[in-house]
Amino acid sequence: MPRRASVDDFFAQLTDVQRPHLEALRTLSLAADPEAREELKWNLPVYVRGVNTNLWMLQNFKNHCSLRFTPPFFATQKDAVDAAGYESGAGFVKLPYDRELPTDLLRSLMQARIEEFTASGE
Repeated sequence: MPRRASVDDFFAQLTDVQRPHLEALRTLSLAADPEAREELKWNLPVYVRGVNTNLWMLQNFKNHCSLRFTPPFFATQKDAVDAAGYESGAGFVKLPYDRELPTDLLRSLMQARIEEFTASGE
C-alpha cells in the first residue's frame, strides 16, 4: 500500500471497487461522533477522541474493508456481528465489497464505542 499523506489522500487513492464502501464508512463515522477527529495512523483513517483515544479505524483490502475496534470492546459486540451474518476477527468486522454495508449494525457498533468512551474516557 502506498504511503498516504493525509486522510484525504487515503480516500483519493482508493480503487473504484473500494471507494463506495470506504466513503460510506467515512460518512457514517463523521455522523456518529461530530466530536471525533479524523487522523491518519498506521497509514489508515482513525477516528479519535480526547487526547489520543482511538475509537475505530477503517481498513482497506483487495476484496473487503474492515471496521476495526479494540479487541476488548469488540468482544462485547461480536454476537451482534455474528447474528447479522458477517465475518469478524479479533476487533474487526469484515465487509466484502460485493455485499451491501450493514449500516444499522455499523451505526450501533460506533454508538456503543462512543458510549464506552463517554463512560470511561478510554
